[in-house]
Amino acid sequence: MNKFSIKQWADDDQPRKKMLLKGAEALSDSELIAILINAGTPSRSAVQVAKELLLTVGNDLRKLTSMSVQEIVNKKVKGLGEAKAINIAAALELGIRRSTSASRASHVTRSADIAHFLRAHLEYRQQEVFAVVFLNRGNKITHTEIISEGGITGTVADPRIILKKALEHNATALVLCHNHPSGNTKPSRADEVITQKIKQAASLLDITIMDHIIVSKEGYFSFADEGML
Repeated sequence: MNKFSIKQWADDDQPRKKMLLKGAEALSDSELIAILINAGTPSRSAVQVAKELLLTVGNDLRKLTSMSVQEIVNKKVKGLGEAKAINIAAALELGIRRSTSASRASHVTRSADIAHFLRAHLEYRQQEVFAVVFLNRGNKITHTEIISEGGITGTVADPRIILKKALEHNATALVLCHNHPSGNTKPSRADEVITQKIKQAASLLDITIMDHIIVSKEGYFSFADEGML
């Protein structure tokens, strides 16, 4: 029986065969996404569809990871409907959970221990959101939750809601976090005020505010690192 080269296989089969022969690490981002897409259109292969999708996000997987199913569909890539968008979003979410599982298990003692975890979830969101990371007595992450979502310029964080959830999750420490869609990580005066307000309220319940981290596509800002807590 003659052996066929990868180039002789059908376009939609090439990434699968390549993965079997060489392993997942040998595939490009577009080839991996093509496997999730499964099939292209009569005129375009799954790899071509995947490449076009990546172009819409500047070939930035982190940006694609932050998108919802509907946001992926709204890119209007021909051959990429809701079902295929669901496959992509589900796989990328698994990737986030795998990469952040170590953070959940480790002790959080400094901003760097948790900043990449927060950036992965929030940095590319188009609207500002306020999230809280809940930690136990061993400073291990037990829960992460978005408390509020706002517009492009701001969101509201209610200390009562935050502390209620802290009690529900038996948290003894919290890391506050929000994103700046503008890219600038410098805290506003309002950011400073709400941080102190939450800190004072939490202290009455013997809950520590370990940090308030602002994330964006440019990086992150830590209140703790800057001596602002």
